[in-house]
Amino acid sequence: MFRGHFRFFMPILGAALFSVQAPAGFAQEGTGILDKLSMPGISNFAQPRGDEPPATAALGEITLAAQLTGEGADISRGLVWRVFRPEAGPDGKLPLVASAQGGTSSFQLPPGSYLVHASYGRAGATKRITVGKEGKRESLVLDAGGLKLDAVLSGGVRIPPARLKFSIYEGEEGADGERSLIIPDVAPNTVVRLNSGTYHVVSTYGNVNAVIRSDIKVEAGKLTEATVEHRAAEVTLKLVRDAGGEAIADTSWSILNESGDPLRETVGAFASLVLSEGSYTIIAKNRDRIYQRDFTVVAGRNQDVEVVASEAAAIDPNEGAD
Repeated sequence: MFRGHFRFFMPILGAALFSVQAPAGFAQEGTGILDKLSMPGISNFAQPRGDEPPATAALGEITLAAQLTGEGADISRGLVWRVFRPEAGPDGKLPLVASAQGGTSSFQLPPGSYLVHASYGRAGATKRITVGKEGKRESLVLDAGGLKLDAVLSGGVRIPPARLKFSIYEGEEGADGERSLIIPDVAPNTVVRLNSGTYHVVSTYGNVNAVIRSDIKVEAGKLTEATVEHRAAEVTLKLVRDAGGEAIADTSWSILNESGDPLRETVGAFASLVLSEGSYTIIAKNRDRIYQRDFTVVAGRNQDVEVVASEAAAIDPNEGAD
């Protein structure tokens, strides 16, 4: 269930809000030639490549700047710049001729046409530029914002961050009916930079079936904070000889949902897991005996569930055998 609210939107004033991430999908200005390009790594600055370094007199200076929106200030840090020749090389890839990272950057390049890609976290833009003998400046508008995700239990109870993760997908399904994964395993309250648009977010609490899906819109120049609500609880299972007794070691556990489908199997004296609210069946096996118990998970109510060997329905594993 999505709580359906954004706490607030605020302008993104600088890169200090963000951690740098590897480039992924990006917006483009006027060209789609970089759609399938695998971005190479960079050094702080890479001079133009070639068999012979060009004479300084033959170079032109280009200064590149980027903004989140058309009216926004220049991004001061956190950018990764890559400059490519527009014609593919023998390997089918566009040759990388220069790169830099930081904020506004200047390059000395031979006059000619180039493709420039600026990435800012998972946001980015591409533009074709022309370098002449006279110095000039080019700006790229990233049309990007930030997204910060969190989740709570019923009543606003906090979820331990270590048990919570998010995955961000494209908002639209592909021809195969699947959405492309953009970023997996995002920690709560991490700011992710993205191009503006609608994204499909999957919030997972634990690692069984407490999963919430939401569509969330990111606006350019703003930080969107979204909180989802999980209707789930943490459950600890143990097999005991008498109520309140010690857990019996070397117990094999199977958890079935209301339809009888298996959800999780594990071995140990205790089985701790997060389950979405609903009805479940536990099957506990110890040595040659199998015990079964039904129980219910109430959202936000963590509980210990005992399977008492003297009371639980024991199943004969040989029953029905010839």
